[in-house]
Amino acid sequence: MSAAGLRAVELARGWIGTPYRHQASCRGGGADCLGLLRGVWRELYGVEPEAMPAYTRDWSEPGGEERLWQAALRHLAPCDAAPDAGQVILFRMREGAVAKHLGIASGPASFIHAYCGHGVVESALTAPWRRRVVARFEFP
Repeated sequence: MSAAGLRAVELARGWIGTPYRHQASCRGGGADCLGLLRGVWRELYGVEPEAMPAYTRDWSEPGGEERLWQAALRHLAPCDAAPDAGQVILFRMREGAVAKHLGIASGPASFIHAYCGHGVVESALTAPWRRRVVARFEFP
């Protein structure tokens, strides 16, 4: 686990309680899952690595494009290690669908994410969540 990853967990915990807001990335004001990651990135590195275009709730689905996964590959390091604190976890919410949810592992069995209807929360990485994991990444 990297120093950046451990710091990311500390920062992500500061977002807990932020309400869910599609496309938002404002600690305390609103965030979706990508907005949480974007906000933690800004707190770690100062600026986001690329501009985020507007996106719909079904983004990437019509064309089957793995846009979130491709962006992760551009800016994070792929990781094959067992889930550990500080890793960015990418989820496929339905079999055959594109990966479009993510969170930051807060330990080997928990993660922090922004979830519609719940806001930013720390959740157990239970079997239903674990079976949706398609990739893990580390902060640079």
